[in-house]
Amino acid sequence: MAFTVQEFRSQLRYDGARPNLFRVAMSFPSLSLSGSNGANEKLTFMCRAAQLPGSTVNQIPINYYGREVKVWGNRTFQEWTLTIINDEDFLVRNAFEQWLSGGNSHAGNLRDPAFIQGDGGYQTDAKIYQEGKTGNVIKTYNMIGCFPIDLSPIEVDWGANDAVEEFSVTLGYQWFESNTTDFTTNVSMINP
Repeated sequence: MAFTVQEFRSQLRYDGARPNLFRVAMSFPSLSLSGSNGANEKLTFMCRAAQLPGSTVNQIPINYYGREVKVWGNRTFQEWTLTIINDEDFLVRNAFEQWLSGGNSHAGNLRDPAFIQGDGGYQTDAKIYQEGKTGNVIKTYNMIGCFPIDLSPIEVDWGANDAVEEFSVTLGYQWFESNTTDFTTNVSMINP
């Protein structure tokens, strides 16, 4: 098959998805996060970078007659990292610091009792929306059971003129769902 620009252009009907057209929405757990009012909305505007999630299905090697046969194993999900622009109110940064402190306090090595109540009291769901060039949502991922596991330092420097502070937060999560994937357990059992 010979390559032609016209054939390529006919397949790229929408001019390609753009990595800069996205938004993240997440609600911080209300448990013990004082002063975080407004952090949910502000995060959507200050989240400068994220990833559409990936996952890996591990393989299990089984030896049979000297030959290695591979079968599907369990799925694992990589950690999810957000890069956030820091405003002078430190609203989003403070919310993440309080969230992490509630999970494990700095001095006491204790968890806030509110973070062990209910259904994953310290976990929350987050969404990342990929948008098209016309503003419509073309893909949605729902990150189930997010919680921060790493908050990066913020570099300060007398020579960093004409710059705005940023920091990264890495979140663990249980799994993700997408608007185009069937997550129901409608697999019928194989009868022997």
